[in-house]
Amino acid sequence: MVTDPKLIDSEKPERLRVLWLSTIGFTLMFAVWLMFGVLGVPIRKEFGLTDVQLSWLSAVAILNGSLWRLIAGILTDRYGGKLVFTLMLFFTAIPAYWVSRAGSYEELLLYAFLVGFAGNSFSVGIAWNSAWFPKDQQGFALGVFGAGNVGASVTKFIGPALIASIPASGYFGGLVPGGWRFIPFLYAVLLVLMGLAMWFGAPRVDKRPGQGRPLLDMLKPLRYVRVWRFSLYYVVVFGAYVALSSWLPKYYVDVFGLPLHEAALLTALFIFPASLLRPLGGYLSDRFGARRLMYWTFGVILLASGVLMMPEGHIVLYTKAGPKEVMQFTMNVWLFTLLVFLIGVGMGVGKAAVYKHIPTYFPNDVGAVGGLVGLLGALGGFFLPPLFAYAQAWTGLPQMTFFVLFVLTAIAFVWMHLTVLQLLQQEARHLRNEFELKGDRPCP
Repeated sequence: MVTDPKLIDSEKPERLRVLWLSTIGFTLMFAVWLMFGVLGVPIRKEFGLTDVQLSWLSAVAILNGSLWRLIAGILTDRYGGKLVFTLMLFFTAIPAYWVSRAGSYEELLLYAFLVGFAGNSFSVGIAWNSAWFPKDQQGFALGVFGAGNVGASVTKFIGPALIASIPASGYFGGLVPGGWRFIPFLYAVLLVLMGLAMWFGAPRVDKRPGQGRPLLDMLKPLRYVRVWRFSLYYVVVFGAYVALSSWLPKYYVDVFGLPLHEAALLTALFIFPASLLRPLGGYLSDRFGARRLMYWTFGVILLASGVLMMPEGHIVLYTKAGPKEVMQFTMNVWLFTLLVFLIGVGMGVGKAAVYKHIPTYFPNDVGAVGGLVGLLGALGGFFLPPLFAYAQAWTGLPQMTFFVLFVLTAIAFVWMHLTVLQLLQQEARHLRNEFELKGDRPCP
């Protein structure tokens, strides 16, 4: 983290280059990581997959995009974000190309797992930008970088049109594949080009705050319960975001009967606020405090998911005049989209608020702590799609998707609130046993 005022001013051009290169690179990597949200529909048709099989295809990609976040953050602190990010871009291009050549469901599972490595780029960018930006600018900078989550909507915008326009036989005798296979092929090319831009465009001399520090010393902050609580928050605002980004296109197609291109566009109305509001969340966290924003975040998600989890139907009252139907409830696509949009708003602000905590409490260990929080948060994105599928299969209700989200958010909210109460009690020990109002002031 930068602290010298003169150095802060002199390094401004380099800082901005780091911010914009990492943000663009992360946007691309995020698009690659979650491309199966849209590709899953034509893949399901071609390979004859069940919903559970399809959910595992997205889940294994999310899993590998979670497992290495702690290590990626530590390596960034030790060796610099320029080197680590560039190598990740080049490596991810290989399995992205293999996805375009997969011939069976088993091959797709393997290649989807490998291409999911792209998701670990988040920890690299967080640690890299934290090293370059001063404390009072970190919330906004990390918010701008995190807005690269909008990459989840890239495939949803370009995917259906390209799948429909590129002939199934491809071009140049199949050298460039067609149909849905063109998308991972295109991403493989873009990843290589972005890797070159990253290497030659980033500052030549990088910042390495963890250089020379023993590994065990860098892992010490992980013993604090606070780190694990932040991780649960991140499961709600990021893990659930990842899961819904890949799950919603199928939900729109299956529940509302929409064509894939309309389902993809409506899903983007969830992705945009959940991604583009992250800089606003960083700014508000800098100004008003991250914990206050988390209260608003959890409140909005609980309210919206509480309505979305309600099954369609009515209550039957047996009266003297006979059965009477009351309180009929039907969820139409526009109300559904509005509520999902509100969840996206909450998640967009909340993601920045969670990561504002980390450099505040652990200024010298952003790579390790941010890596663990990102790892556990993204693992939520791995577990939730299969959980959505199994909950729906057990009950026959697609609304169980949002019941799962409601319960998860409620647990995180209660833990946070109990922690806040405990902190307040510690700051006012002299009032611990004072339950009655003293003096002549009237009770509110």
